[in-house]
Amino acid sequence: MNKTLTTLIWATARAVLARATHVLAARTPAARMLAVRTLATRAPVTHIPPTNMPTTRALGTRALGTRVLAVLAGVLVLAAVGGCGSGEASSIVGKETLVIGVRPDLPAIGFRKDGRFEGYDVDVATYIAGKLGATPTFVPALAADRERVLLGGKADLVLATFSITQERKTRVAFAGPYHLSYQDILVRDGTTGISNVRDLAGRKICEVQGSNAAQRVIDERQIPASVVPVATYDQCMAALKAGQIDAITTNDVILAGLAARDGGVRLVNTQFNEQRTGVGLRKGDVDGCEAINRAITDMYQDGTAGKLLRKWFGKSGLKIGTVSVPQFEGCS
Repeated sequence: MNKTLTTLIWATARAVLARATHVLAARTPAARMLAVRTLATRAPVTHIPPTNMPTTRALGTRALGTRVLAVLAGVLVLAAVGGCGSGEASSIVGKETLVIGVRPDLPAIGFRKDGRFEGYDVDVATYIAGKLGATPTFVPALAADRERVLLGGKADLVLATFSITQERKTRVAFAGPYHLSYQDILVRDGTTGISNVRDLAGRKICEVQGSNAAQRVIDERQIPASVVPVATYDQCMAALKAGQIDAITTNDVILAGLAARDGGVRLVNTQFNEQRTGVGLRKGDVDGCEAINRAITDMYQDGTAGKLLRKWFGKSGLKIGTVSVPQFEGCS
């Protein structure tokens, strides 16, 4: 084989293989495809010069060079799509539109009004999508439906008072948290004798399907309360006002929104059981998780987080303390 031609072919091969390592190092399919596109614009192009070898040998040499480069191109393509069959989630990074599940039933947090969604979680979701360069569209995700909406592919993300727990992390991934709240108690105006969680002993407390807040009072605080299950917080509020239950206990931001809307009730402001509210996404999307965490950091550092809390809960009686970047769960 012509020595110059052989040298050029293998120089090209080494260069392509060296750059292919960047593709193989990418952790998600989306990142691999981005690496391939980058390499394609910078890939070495070796001109194979004419040769004065006999025609048969020249053609054979050129055919060998073509086969070598074809195999290396195949390595790049396989590297780019290698994660597709391994159970990894396709990344949210790079999507032009993000479908986001939010609550349709919680005033000031996620509430559907005249066909549109509004509230704190909706504004946070809009901010995060903007930081990711995407346009958000919203779908309803009740407490009992959050995981089903996400894992069933109906939403890319879920921001719906989705508390981070070890049990939930076995099925879904969480970015954030984007908000730290506490469990609290809502009672009727004029109620006496309920000033802290211990006072719920022997009382009837409401729990919405898909929430674990009331059960936590019994399991973690060892308070012998009686749980009354219902489907929605509107049913909880109706039962509370009718005297059928004594209190509602869940995230303080949920209770603050209900109190601001309905009146005739008050927030006890006895904070217990820290609630870490995160962004739900499908497992395996490390790049997406890290991008969301960067967006949440920006939201706190540029003052948006504090503005949104005051916008939605400033007049609700909720204690709004120091607003600082929460400690994230980690994306591995």
